Amino acid sequence: MKRILVVEDEQAIREMVGFALERAGFRFEEAADAEQALVMIASRPPDLVVLDWMLPGMSGVELARRLRSEDMTSRLPIILLTARVEENDRIHGLEVGADDYMTKPFSPRELVARINAVLRRTSSPEEERPIEYEGLSLDPAGHRVQADGTALELAPTEFRLLHFFMTHPDRVYSREQLLDRVWGRGVFVEERTVDVHIRRLRKALAGRGHDRFIQTVRGSGYRFSTRV
Repeated sequence: MKRILVVEDEQAIREMVGFALERAGFRFEEAADAEQALVMIASRPPDLVVLDWMLPGMSGVELARRLRSEDMTSRLPIILLTARVEENDRIHGLEVGADDYMTKPFSPRELVARINAVLRRTSSPEEERPIEYEGLSLDPAGHRVQADGTALELAPTEFRLLHFFMTHPDRVYSREQLLDRVWGRGVFVEERTVDVHIRRLRKALAGRGHDRFIQTVRGSGYRFSTRV
């Protein structure tokens, strides 16, 4: 089920959009401002963001620009909602990285149709492709991990970390590089945080012996390799 984050300060609009999204088979998530949205996105990026232009504090345009500047969210699909109807405003919204633009008032059915269109246009078959190494399989679309056919429960950060490792095997990454690639630039956490999540990931994989794939390279960082 695709997860759609709606960032909108007007509760009535969030409720209206949420109802339409859930009827269309999406998982609806909501944030009232950019700061709340950033925390949610850092924890687990959604499949698409519906973003109001005029937000309290950081504007929707600034949030879109920030998401586009960070590796983890640079390809995150964004649809801007705004009461601005001038052509220059639409162009500006698209120039900062929005994939589509809707003016208020809008039809929830049309918004759902545009969400579907953007998802079809921006989805990468390679990113959605299940990955498997010697009995360890990861399904990005279904957000599932299995070890020899047994489902594993991974927290969002460990899932992203494993996905990154499995799509970039046999290469050593430093803690700083992993922070940039998995957590995203501009997220202020200590490098030892990587060690904590590596330990959690290894513990989750240990039951079937797949923790051996996560290798520590002394003085350099970590790598994912089945060559053991």
